[in-house]
Amino acid sequence: MNQPGQPTMITANSTSAQPKSWQMLWREAVRDPRDLLKMLALPHLAEQISDKAAIQFPLRVPLGFIAKMRRGDAHDPLLRQVLPVVDEDRIVEGFDFDAVGDAAAKGGIGVIHKYHARALLITTGSCAIHCRYCFRRHFPYSEETAASQQWSGAIAYLKSDTSITELILSGGDPLSLSTGKLKELTDQLAALPQIKRLRLHTRLPVVLPERVDEEFLTWIGGLPWPVVMVIHANHANELGTDVSQAMARLKHSGVALLNQAVLLKGVNDSASEQTRLSEQLFEIGVLPYYLHQLDKVQGAAHFQIEDHLARDIHSAMMKALPGYLVPKLVREIPGEASKTPL
Repeated sequence: MNQPGQPTMITANSTSAQPKSWQMLWREAVRDPRDLLKMLALPHLAEQISDKAAIQFPLRVPLGFIAKMRRGDAHDPLLRQVLPVVDEDRIVEGFDFDAVGDAAAKGGIGVIHKYHARALLITTGSCAIHCRYCFRRHFPYSEETAASQQWSGAIAYLKSDTSITELILSGGDPLSLSTGKLKELTDQLAALPQIKRLRLHTRLPVVLPERVDEEFLTWIGGLPWPVVMVIHANHANELGTDVSQAMARLKHSGVALLNQAVLLKGVNDSASEQTRLSEQLFEIGVLPYYLHQLDKVQGAAHFQIEDHLARDIHSAMMKALPGYLVPKLVREIPGEASKTPL
């Protein structure tokens, strides 16, 4: 029997005697907004779809994530994160194509170098899900991907700056790459003695937890550095048994698990939902890390909430939760030496 707030749809692997690979589940992701609405018994919402936005930044959402959406609920917080709507077509002052100053912080090919001792690799432009608020929805991935030329440009840049001791794999989503491709990168990184930590920023263990398979766990468990994985969950409804099991496998492999969320209007903009998210994260072995104010990327203005409301939510969380379960409320400001607390 379904519990309140739990999905009522089939799951991606529920009818298969042999579980499908993550690659197969990736290929089966829904790409047509109208198909998604039909699956959720919400065909009348088709009038809210922006075909222009769906072409510029196409819908992609795995069946397992859809299974966690509530049928017949036009305000479902997971649906709101992925459905391309007409609000995205509005041009809003202060919302830009490069919301966080990635272009100005370019190092080598696919390298973003903003902060002291840390660099970020744009490993790929691919992701298993397209979140409508994504701050890199306009990023020129075809020109700026570290995997090009077998990582040679990125590795050359890292060799040239020995102050970089922590490397962050981002994208897109680094787990979109095959494990073999990730191993190709880390084998080359192993020759850089200054690297002390490896961090992965990824949404796949939440939206496609099958990605955490045995081959991946063997690779990540054998890396020569401490590994931190920062997952991305915005709402407690995203964290089903499948995600919990993926987190348990990662912890068993020695990975430190953190979460970053984005504060989104109509999705998680209440202290009660943020508190529930933090508590459920802890139950599956993940510590809340950052709660981001929205990056002002063109097409995402309808998700914005005002700073004073964000502070009120964070203050209420501090009263409701122990300190270790309260994420830092921050904004990324281009050119600053770190995230800016609010």
